Amino acid sequence: MQTSSRLAIYALIELAANPERQVSVSEIGEKYRISSHHLAKVMHTLGRAGLVRSIRGVGGGYSFSGNAKRTTLLDVIELFEDATGDCKLADPSKANDAEWVLFDVMCEIDDIARATFGAITLATMLKQIGRRTKQARERASG
Repeated sequence: MQTSSRLAIYALIELAANPERQVSVSEIGEKYRISSHHLAKVMHTLGRAGLVRSIRGVGGGYSFSGNAKRTTLLDVIELFEDATGDCKLADPSKANDAEWVLFDVMCEIDDIARATFGAITLATMLKQIGRRTKQARERASG
């Protein structure tokens, strides 16, 4: 997964956790220790896709405008990279058996990753974060 895809997922999780709230690029960047400059480019792409809304002016920022129950990680990844997999041999006419077998394995891994990313929504991620946070609090108090 490319850096832009990861940054987009982090930003969307942050915004989807509280869709009414406006969050600045610098706030998100600080929380996830990422470049505000790079994140601003990512946010622009998310805005064009209709997943975030930009609010200008003092106290402005971004808010979530997508559907967390329907937006999958694959939807987000596909905004920044070709998620169809790169299952191609450089020169299939010269490939030997070992190259073909490794090629098949790599294509299978790509298919599994694509199916997994396509099955996980932003809402699912938020639930997982909530569970993890709750477990951490229980460990700290227990």
